[in-house]
Amino acid sequence: MTRDIAVIGAGAAGLMAAIHAAGPDRRVSLYEVTHDGGRKILISGGGRCNVLPSELEPKHFVTASSPNTMRNILRSWPLAEQQRFFEEEVGVPLVLEPETGKLFPVANKARVVRDSLLRLAERRGAEFVPNTKLVDLIPVDGRWKLIFAQAAPVLADAVILATGGRSVPQTGSDGVGLTLLDRLGHTIHPTYPALTPLTLDPPRFTDLAGVSLTVTLTAVAERERRTATGGFLFTHRGYSGPAALDVSHVAVRGRLAGDPPATLTVHWGTRTVAQWEASLSPGAQSVATAVRQWLPSRLADRLLADADVSGQTVLAQLTRGDRKKVLEALTQYPLPWTSDEGYQKAEVTGGGVSLGEVQPRTLESRVLPGVFLAGELLDAFGPIGGYNFVWAWATGRLAGLGATGHEATGRPHFP
Repeated sequence: MTRDIAVIGAGAAGLMAAIHAAGPDRRVSLYEVTHDGGRKILISGGGRCNVLPSELEPKHFVTASSPNTMRNILRSWPLAEQQRFFEEEVGVPLVLEPETGKLFPVANKARVVRDSLLRLAERRGAEFVPNTKLVDLIPVDGRWKLIFAQAAPVLADAVILATGGRSVPQTGSDGVGLTLLDRLGHTIHPTYPALTPLTLDPPRFTDLAGVSLTVTLTAVAERERRTATGGFLFTHRGYSGPAALDVSHVAVRGRLAGDPPATLTVHWGTRTVAQWEASLSPGAQSVATAVRQWLPSRLADRLLADADVSGQTVLAQLTRGDRKKVLEALTQYPLPWTSDEGYQKAEVTGGGVSLGEVQPRTLESRVLPGVFLAGELLDAFGPIGGYNFVWAWATGRLAGLGATGHEATGRPHFP
């Protein structure tokens, strides 16, 4: 018998699901709301596509579900095997960017990644059906009837939902999968924009817009704490860059829950507290000169002004109290914020379908037999740097294999 498998969504997870679902005795159709698919792949990494990180730490991921289930899913397809798959099966050689620890395509173009994945899915027998929007999913005699806008209904033995979340809606992610799954009885952990820029109203740092540097940023809320080290960028509306995005969910979740605002504290630059103390020790140069040596001049001057210390003061004449204020401004700076850029600028959607409601070996729904879930629909996300592609690739593969009636094999094994 021929098994009909419908994959909904041709993003990263959906493309990977179609690739692994396709094969002999299976009719696989890949439905996509846009005309080309893979829109988030195209815009990732500034158009370069950070395909994978060089290392994977599940502890860096965020979920309101079982962390153990999340770890098992992530470890179902080790990074080395994923890299080999891209290079040997997809035909996209990857190169490590040493300064960031990220793997990019040698061609340095995201379009190469998207197009190569789609070609592989089609070579394996999957049919790509663009400009097709799913509006409903109905069980019919052990199969699933898919209702589309402006297209005939389709019956499928198995359905893989990889419709994405609500982030960057202009790419086609409109939350339809979450809405359908909620209506059909799944538990949906509250969703929220994650990895999104933070804003400040009224803006206080417009004069610093465009200033970027490496920082360590700590966000502390009533329910959680997160620290990230990485790039930071002042914008006209607030803050962006990997460090700000990686802790943004702490601020966002607390705000949406009505908790007291999360506190953000910045350690500017890469120098340790001891190294800053040494730079501020008594000497002949001015405070401004000592700080500008390690930080952008505009930022250095602003921090000294906020500390109420004249930059012209010679270090030898700096009082103990002023030295303490400068040190605190450099290493424990309270960063004000009021809101965030929401789903429009969010890299991913936080929350989603509880991981306890899918079979971890196949990602088949425990609530809706024959429906498999992959990607951003599921309750987990990682930091900036290719981690969310790892989640998409791994869950897409599991769902694709699961829909064929096979479980994924490979190391490490599930307990």
